[in-house]
Amino acid sequence: MQARNRISTRFLHALAFVALSVSLAAPVAHAAEKKKAVVSKKQAVSSNTKRQVAKSSAKPAARKTVAVAKGKSLRAKAAAGKSTRLAARGTKATVRKVSYTPAPQSFGQIAGLHDVHDPLSLESSVALVVDQDTHEVLLSKNEGAVLPIASLTKLMTGLLISEAHLNMDEAITITQDDVDTEKFSRSRLAVGTTLSRGELLHLALMSSENRAAHALGRTYPGGLAAFVNQMNAKARQIGMLSTRYVEPTGLSSSNQASARDLAQLVAVASRDPLLRELSTSPSHEVEVGSRTLQFNNTNRLVKNPSWDIGLQKTGFINEAGRCLVMQAEVSGRKLIMVFLDSAGKFSRIADAERVRNWVEQRGSTAGARSDKHVYAHADNS
Repeated sequence: MQARNRISTRFLHALAFVALSVSLAAPVAHAAEKKKAVVSKKQAVSSNTKRQVAKSSAKPAARKTVAVAKGKSLRAKAAAGKSTRLAARGTKATVRKVSYTPAPQSFGQIAGLHDVHDPLSLESSVALVVDQDTHEVLLSKNEGAVLPIASLTKLMTGLLISEAHLNMDEAITITQDDVDTEKFSRSRLAVGTTLSRGELLHLALMSSENRAAHALGRTYPGGLAAFVNQMNAKARQIGMLSTRYVEPTGLSSSNQASARDLAQLVAVASRDPLLRELSTSPSHEVEVGSRTLQFNNTNRLVKNPSWDIGLQKTGFINEAGRCLVMQAEVSGRKLIMVFLDSAGKFSRIADAERVRNWVEQRGSTAGARSDKHVYAHADNS
């Protein structure tokens, strides 16, 4: 019995020990589980963070890729738009080219004067070459046709100013009245510019300055109207019976004359030393305020050493075509040359060269009335 009790006591002690061991082991196991859970959570957080970082770092790359793709798309659209605009612009240019209107015809072209034949095949529809001393006509083409004469008008303007013996040192100021309202041509002489009468005359004859010529007429004794009346009176006095002037520059197409009349004017004007000097001057400088302006002769032949030119004047408006009058010595003869309504920019100069070469080749007896059939035809025009 005592032995049984001892076994029971030991059994109870064993159970108590097991229970105590279990109770002591539970917190340790719980702590281990808790620690394991924390580690797992940290690992999860770390993995999540890495995914976030990877995701966030992937976003800019993705955005960059999208932006690049978008940029390419925009550039493609811009290029396509540019091509469309260029194509449209090209279409407009083509339309403008098709709808381009040529310059208006000259009076000579309208009258058919360019269809008249001459022995030198001149580009000018009107021509006259006369020996100044013998009055022998060497060449003529439509010499009686009355046409606008453009700035050849300024030769009469210069003749009247010279013969009036006005003070050439008198200061004249360009005003608004001198501005071209006929053709709206440009001028380097601004309103307010003050030059001497002599300088204005020089520029009018040499470089065909319109405001200079108008100012000369405006300041003539009695004013512009009196000056125009005097221009027409002088024309009748020297035998220019088909001539009419309405203003002193030649911008108006109503200033008209025949080649025959202009030959008379050249003959008279060439006897004036001042007009000879100023019209054949290659260039001239004038002081305008603080600036120095250089003006050049409108006739490039005055700089050509092979030409001996005593007097010259050029002219151009659309209605008149390219015009040129000269007094020049060729083969020992003083010739008066008149070319009106020339078609091209340099063709009047080329016509003068043709005439000179022709006269030099034929000698001093060259072709007096050699084109009589042309002359007779021109008289009927």
